[in-house]
Amino acid sequence: MSEWLDYLNDSTLVARFQRQCGLVLSDAGPRDSGGSTGKDHPLRSVTQRAGMTHGNVSENLHPQNSPEHNQKMNGYKGNEHLVMYVGQVLKDLLKLPRPLSPPVVKLEMRVDAEYGLPSTHAMAATAIAFTLLLSATSRIQFQFEVGLIVAVVLSSLVCLSRLYTGMHSLLDVLCGVWLSAGLMLLTYPYWEAFDRFQLTSPLSPPVLVALPLFLSYNYPQLDHYSPTRADTTTILGVAAGCSVGYWTNAQLGVTFEPPHGALPVALPPLTAGALAAGLARYLVGAAVLLATRWAVRAASLRALFAWYSVEPGDAPSAARRREIEVPSKFLTYSVVGLVNAVLVNRLFLLLGIL
Repeated sequence: MSEWLDYLNDSTLVARFQRQCGLVLSDAGPRDSGGSTGKDHPLRSVTQRAGMTHGNVSENLHPQNSPEHNQKMNGYKGNEHLVMYVGQVLKDLLKLPRPLSPPVVKLEMRVDAEYGLPSTHAMAATAIAFTLLLSATSRIQFQFEVGLIVAVVLSSLVCLSRLYTGMHSLLDVLCGVWLSAGLMLLTYPYWEAFDRFQLTSPLSPPVLVALPLFLSYNYPQLDHYSPTRADTTTILGVAAGCSVGYWTNAQLGVTFEPPHGALPVALPPLTAGALAAGLARYLVGAAVLLATRWAVRAASLRALFAWYSVEPGDAPSAARRREIEVPSKFLTYSVVGLVNAVLVNRLFLLLGIL
């Protein structure tokens, strides 16, 4: 078993896959040892047979709920936030390094300070694709086999992309898929109960805000700075804000539900008008959420810097301190989630694009 695990974790396996995709190192200079020190790393020079140059790609994966999705469907998606939190914590507890370079080409340097196992991208892709597939069967009329193929293809592409970018070993990716599948299997019988609690219980807002905030403050401490705590707090903040928003909508009776007994509904036709409305929702929603993020982040940091007497020159480093980073991130993204779940939908209705 040990030999098999070593084989799956071998960096040369990732490098071999990259070479099959046409990605190779252009020089033989010194490389990092897997990205567990928290230091900045020099950008690797890479070439492709197709002649394309790759730069850094952001790994800020925040599984948010789309404003146009109906209320009930979104109730099931707390499973994805659980999956992401478990994956992020396991990374910092296991502390297994990312693939070595050389032989691997690293295309995403921002997250190279993070540890590798498990791949949270693989976990999120598996959770999102298959949670939507399993929860949609009672809501929407579609051929399950087609949905299964789509879920497998989409999650597989994300998993392969983690090998292509050189950020994870095959073991990292497989463990991410298996962990996500295991968590889904354990929680699946309780999805309906969680959905009812989230949308109807008076305890839902305080519990679904206090618990994520507690988990954010008690995230495992490392001996160096890593963006995993900030990313995890962002994910939990979005989950908390969206949950409060869904509860608020349910109390107001604005849940975008079809008439009683009409489920599952037929998929609407994909027309030019539907595409235009979807694009309009995307642009309007993105503008509102980006503006919300900018305003709340600026205000929260200003208040926290004043509270902790942070000098202007110390602001960049101070923003990484737990007592500043966690409340700022959590407040910013919980408000973003709340605006996404409540106000953006109202704006869509006013503009006639929902």
